Amino acid sequence: MENRGGRLITRLSSDEASFNYKFFKRFWKICGLLFPSIRSPSACLTFLLLLLCILEQVIINYIGLVPSKFYKIFTDDDRSSFVSHVLYSVGLILAEAFVLSTKLYVASVLYITWRSNISTALHDLYFSDILYYKLNVVDKSIDNPDQRITQDVDQMCNTFSKVLVPIIITPFTTGYYMYYSWQVTQYIGPVSTVVFFIIFTVINKLLMSPVVRYFYLQQKREGDFRFHHMQIRTNSESAAFYRAGNLEKSKANMKLQSLLSTQNKLIRWEYVLNCSINTADYLGGILSYIAIAFSIFGGQYKDLSPGDLTALISQNGFYSIYLINCFTKLIDQSVQVTDVAGAAHRISQLFEELGRLKADTKDENNYYIPAVERPPNVDSRPLQSSGSTAFKVQDVTYGLPKSSKVLCKNLTFQLSAGTSVLVTGDSGCGKTSLLRVLSGLWKSSSGDIDKNVNLGPTGLLYLPQKPYLTDGTLREQVIYPLQESETLPDDTKILYYLDLVGLKGLVERLGGLSINADWNWYDEMSPGEMQRLSFVRLFFHKPPYAILDEATSQVSQEMESLLYSTCRKLGITYMSIGHRSTIRPYHEMELHLTGDGGWALSSIGSNINSDYN
Repeated sequence: MENRGGRLITRLSSDEASFNYKFFKRFWKICGLLFPSIRSPSACLTFLLLLLCILEQVIINYIGLVPSKFYKIFTDDDRSSFVSHVLYSVGLILAEAFVLSTKLYVASVLYITWRSNISTALHDLYFSDILYYKLNVVDKSIDNPDQRITQDVDQMCNTFSKVLVPIIITPFTTGYYMYYSWQVTQYIGPVSTVVFFIIFTVINKLLMSPVVRYFYLQQKREGDFRFHHMQIRTNSESAAFYRAGNLEKSKANMKLQSLLSTQNKLIRWEYVLNCSINTADYLGGILSYIAIAFSIFGGQYKDLSPGDLTALISQNGFYSIYLINCFTKLIDQSVQVTDVAGAAHRISQLFEELGRLKADTKDENNYYIPAVERPPNVDSRPLQSSGSTAFKVQDVTYGLPKSSKVLCKNLTFQLSAGTSVLVTGDSGCGKTSLLRVLSGLWKSSSGDIDKNVNLGPTGLLYLPQKPYLTDGTLREQVIYPLQESETLPDDTKILYYLDLVGLKGLVERLGGLSINADWNWYDEMSPGEMQRLSFVRLFFHKPPYAILDEATSQVSQEMESLLYSTCRKLGITYMSIGHRSTIRPYHEMELHLTGDGGWALSSIGSNINSDYN
């Protein structure tokens, strides 16, 4: 449990990952995505798969009776019927091979369709209202959401496509073969089979729950282990400078041992479950002979000829064995069903948390900060603006998420056209936190923020200290966050700005603006090159306003001067975070944060408001 905004939030635990009522409730909701409508492609594919399975059962029934016919032919020395029966049998086998292959193909297409449905639905939620940021950075109530969207969805859809139809069709085939078994052995065959199935079903149900639980934990440990290696891959140069190989190896081994310990527990429980399943399979093989023995030894079939009796025993063996197979097939699905259950729990948890975060907007703060009052000696009159305004901040108090630490109290300022603002202060005083509050990533404790422009390339564009570079071509890097279908890329303009910032050689390295890069941009470009490319993006979009979060920290002072001068020439008003004194001449106002809740807003060169404490 945790306190968030005065409300207790229950965190998810692996105890929920069981084969229980909650699983069926969650899985029912997932089925709404698997089958959006009765005419959806997934519903049609499932219906086709069901028809193929029925056809397969019909063919199997005829194939199962083939040996009894051969027994009678051999016993009666009926040579004339032998050739025709061989051709008949070969035709059945070819038909079964075709139906089985088609069934597997349709099941694979169904799996792809299901994965598309669920992954698309998750993407719709995950990438809406910056929920991906809240889930990964602010809330963190879900472990490894990337693994849940990729691997867990894939595993659940793939496994469920293999077990769905057998589970649906087994009751019908069971009834069919139970009827024929009853005709041969009376009540003994069907009753003994049902009792046999009930006993092993109860045993396997008890063994399935711990398997589901450890499967869930294994997926979590897999995600943690993979994430650590991803961190090393992303930050390998920094770790190499520290010569941190031994430490990182120790941490990686700890993650590995935690994963392997969970896997050991899982395979032990799977071992016990498999023992139960295999016992049921092999005991079922002799149950048919035990059942028919009562009828034969009781004299029920003493009038039959040896050939007919042999054929009858063969037929009953097929009926009884296939009846048991229908039951044991359900038991055999136990391990796969546990995989579906474990993955379904994790996927449902992700849906639930994304839904909660989406609904959790105005009625709940992400952090708790006591209410503060504006000092009575501070002038509360709004600041005057000579032109249009990007946003106005009035009496805003903010702090760290899930913390009572106040970074700034009663902050009041605005960003107006032609009046650029420089935000200064020591590290940790809340400069970047202010940008998060302005952009809506974090919530303020009190006060109002009046936004008059949209966040993005047409209004207020944000340039972080470490630019985000997406996959794709150089042109796509420049026009980001727009797609090529959303804009008309001007290659002449792009090439001009690339040359202006000294990145013309990048075009030659790639072979053109439209060539897909087969490299990792973060590995191939220096931090300074990435920041210059980020400014090319800014110059191309030419928004009226921009936020520069130490966006020139990795370039030379000469290049920094060029970048700020170009922003002014393009008429871009910006709010900067920076430590170099050389950027002060390119701003009209300075907002200084003291880190203890105080702030001071002054004109560059003259103080207009005193420090607020």
